[in-house]
Parts: sequence; structure tokens; C-alpha cells
Amino acid sequence: MTIQALNAAAQGGGEGRALAQQPQAVARSRQRANGRWTWKSNLNWRWIWAWPFPLALLALWQLSAVLGWVPEQVLPPPSAVFKVFGELLASGELWDHLRISMVRVFAGFGIGLALGLVLGGAMGLSPTFRDYVFPLFKAFSQVPVIGWLPLLILVVGIDEGLKFLLIAKAALVPVAINTCQGIQNVPNRLVEVARVYGFTRWQMLRKVVFPAATAPIWNGVRYGLTHAWLALVVVELLASSEGIGFLIVYGRQLFQLDVVLAAVLAVGIVGFVIDKLLAVSEAWLLRWRKPGL
Repeated sequence: MTIQALNAAAQGGGEGRALAQQPQAVARSRQRANGRWTWKSNLNWRWIWAWPFPLALLALWQLSAVLGWVPEQVLPPPSAVFKVFGELLASGELWDHLRISMVRVFAGFGIGLALGLVLGGAMGLSPTFRDYVFPLFKAFSQVPVIGWLPLLILVVGIDEGLKFLLIAKAALVPVAINTCQGIQNVPNRLVEVARVYGFTRWQMLRKVVFPAATAPIWNGVRYGLTHAWLALVVVELLASSEGIGFLIVYGRQLFQLDVVLAAVLAVGIVGFVIDKLLAVSEAWLLRWRKPGL
């Protein structure tokens, strides 16, 4: 028995059974009739209204450079930034730095993800464990990534281990918190129905708890990867000789602000793409969910 069937049974009565047996085509037609099936039109309008403001800022930025309102040495125009961005891409230098940064972020994120799922799952499933561990974990999470940098430099040096640990810490906190809250917020009606059907503890976890907590857990994964990417840039700014953060420092040291802004543009593009890929993955992963589940 799946969590969809359990949810339908928990609703009880003929209405709950009818909802559980309702074909997807009928559900979509009712959504259209109720005016809720308008995501395509809404999406198009959102994209249209999202462009004027950033384009106006770019135009104002370019105009300020052309009219000499701001010296190019202080703020290079967008045309110069995009030109340098294209040159860095064509030469392969930007790709080399991004490749190094991506290896670091995914290695550190993998460590933080594994630890966060285990720790958050333990706190969510065991109130006793949560009472002992959560206060200390809460204090640990309040210290920003950069606050651990001096201590970890003394312990592990400034090699790759330092970067992995700091990135893992940045990812661990949101993953653990969202996993714990997701498990705690599993509807009691699903658990009660599963007990009526005689589910074992493993069946309860596999078919009820984890599927019901998938959405908040995945939100924690998204936040964790976003925080890991931001932590990577901070770490590379302070302790690195290669990577996208180092490219920002390198440009600042040579007072090549067009290189700095091109690297910042690359950071923003990569972060945006990562978040969108995770959003698409979430939609696919939760495609079985019905509204209100």
C-alpha cells in the first residue's frame, strides 16, 4: 500500500475514496474549471515582467559609463564585463576555475548531505536523541562558515580538506534541520492508518514517513547545495590559489574590475542553474503528490 492510498483511507468516507480513485485527467479538468490550471500563462507573464527592471539597470549602468558619470576604473561598463567574460570562456581559463570549484563544492556537499540526512533523521525519529543533541547542534549552526576558518586552518591546514569541511558544514545545517522537521511533521492520520494495516517499523519508515517527508527533505537539499556554493566562494576568496573565488581575488589584486565582475557573473549563473536543476528534479521526484497531500 502506497502513501497515496493511505492518505485516501485516512480521509475516510466516500469523498476520500472517490478522490483516491479519481483519474488524473478528471483531476486536471476540474483544476481547469476552477481556474487553477493557469501555470503556463502565469509563467509566461512572470518571465515577461522579470526582464524590464534588470534591463533598465544594465542600460543605466552602460549610460553612466558612456557619459562619464562613473570612471571605468571604478565600475567597468557591462559591455566590457561581457567582453572579458567571453574572452575567459574562449581561453578556457574560466572553465578551468569552474571545474575546480565544482569538484570542491560537490565533494563537500556530499559529505554534508550524508551527515545531515543521518543526523536529521535521527533527531526526527528519536525525541530522546533530539533532546540531547539539538541544543548543541543549534549552537553549532549559529556560527557562520567563516567563523570556523581560523580553527580549522590550525587543525587541517589550508589544503583541500579545509575547503571540504567548511562546505560540508554549510550544507549539513539546512539538510539536517529540514530532515528533522519533515519527519516530525508527517501527518498523524497516515501513521495511524498504517498501524491499522499492521505495518512493521521498516514498512512505516519506507512507505509512510520518508515519502511524506520527501518535500521538506528535498528543500533542505536545495538550501544545502545553495549554501555550499556560497561557502565555496567565501573559502576560495580567503584560502585558495585556484577556483572561481581565487579568480575574483586575482582580479581585485590587479585592479582588473572587469575580471572581478565577470567572475561574479559566472558565480551567479552557476548558482542559478544549480537551483533550477534542483527545482526540476523536485517536480519530477514529487510528481505523485496531489494538491493538499
